[in-house]
Amino acid sequence: MNKLISINIMLALVLLTLGCNRDEAENRTGQTTVDPGESLIKTNRYLVKSEIEDIENYIRRHQWEMQETGSGLRYMIAEQGNGPKVEDGDIITIRFNLWLINGDLVYNSVDDGPKTFLVGKGGVESGLEEGVLLLQEGDKARFILPAHLAYGLLGDEKKIPPRTAIIYELELIKIK
Repeated sequence: MNKLISINIMLALVLLTLGCNRDEAENRTGQTTVDPGESLIKTNRYLVKSEIEDIENYIRRHQWEMQETGSGLRYMIAEQGNGPKVEDGDIITIRFNLWLINGDLVYNSVDDGPKTFLVGKGGVESGLEEGVLLLQEGDKARFILPAHLAYGLLGDEKKIPPRTAIIYELELIKIK
């Protein structure tokens, strides 16, 4: 949560600086020379870099050996199953624990029930859909979804804050 507060403070400072720089540029030349998009791009790059560092530190602390996909999804298969491989259009059921990167457990199948969904049709985090396509029935896996593959800029408006990476520990229990 401290990280989120720090990020919000930094974003506020960048926006404040952007506003001040713009006023100064207009006063001297009569024209605006500051590109607001450039400042936002720099801020976003900083936030993405910070999130990647948080994810890498989390992996190191837990001594996990994870692979990374081109989208930024980190995954590891902790225990290999022996069932069929997941394909687009399958209806799958998983048991899961869903953690925030700070270690808080926010959702789990004990309290919320197993999660069942149609693969490839949305309705779940895009990183979860990408990850389950790497699995076969019976696999136990861990996924770390950066914010853009999880709940993005807004969070889930319940328990997952904005711009937050999440960790799934799951077992693929059924493929239909």
